[in-house]
Amino acid sequence: MPQPAANGPVPRGAAFAPDSLVLNRKLPLWYQVSQSLRASILGRAPDATLRLPTEEQLAAHYGVSVLTMRQALKELEAEGLISRHRRRGTFIEPHARRGAPVRLLGSIDAIVAQQSGERSTLLDHGPVPVPGDVAEHFPGCAEVVGYRRLRCDGTTGEPTNWAQNWVHPEVAADLDPADLDRWPMTKVLRDRVNVPISRITDTVEARLADPATAGLLGVPLLSPILYYTGITYDEGGRVVDVARIHYRGDRFSFSVTVEAH
Repeated sequence: MPQPAANGPVPRGAAFAPDSLVLNRKLPLWYQVSQSLRASILGRAPDATLRLPTEEQLAAHYGVSVLTMRQALKELEAEGLISRHRRRGTFIEPHARRGAPVRLLGSIDAIVAQQSGERSTLLDHGPVPVPGDVAEHFPGCAEVVGYRRLRCDGTTGEPTNWAQNWVHPEVAADLDPADLDRWPMTKVLRDRVNVPISRITDTVEARLADPATAGLLGVPLLSPILYYTGITYDEGGRVVDVARIHYRGDRFSFSVTVEAH
């Protein structure tokens, strides 16, 4: 890290450590570096220093030229995530938001409570052929009912994630689509359709935003996102719903609580 400048001290805190990055030579290097550094800034430790390493140090870390690094930093400055000061260095803006966690807390009520703070808009719905990558969950079904919803922050109206659900046709027959503008799918299935939910199996992985996700969430193409898959079972062991949710990587992190009983 650079030494304190004569006209300003380095903010106290733990060292800022940018993530490593495997570069794809088919994509602009400056863009890949800016997105990696962006994710590191938004996911930084609460006590991390606000001063970034020098351009030369960052360029060496990512294995790119100083000119490429400078272009990446210019992009982050335009987003308002950093500020650059001649002779003082480059600093993370204190208001750069850390994400809210995506938590797996072990109960259906907890899942419903977490989702209920968002405003949801049903984009479309209707019968569709069973997608190949979820066919194993719907044996004997030629069609399922698909639902696409956009979720926004209840206060700011900013898009935070979009969800795609495939629901067993027997269950969807009793589902009122208007309910999905008011409540999360889990609540609708349990409390409105009266499905006896026994468990939900969750998987979360890191991905890059494809064109559809980038457009819906208002983020740059290939921005980091959290990709959640939830498989809901009824008491008979039948899959009633497969959900895929794309969370903005700059608004969410992933947290798991394990109780030691």
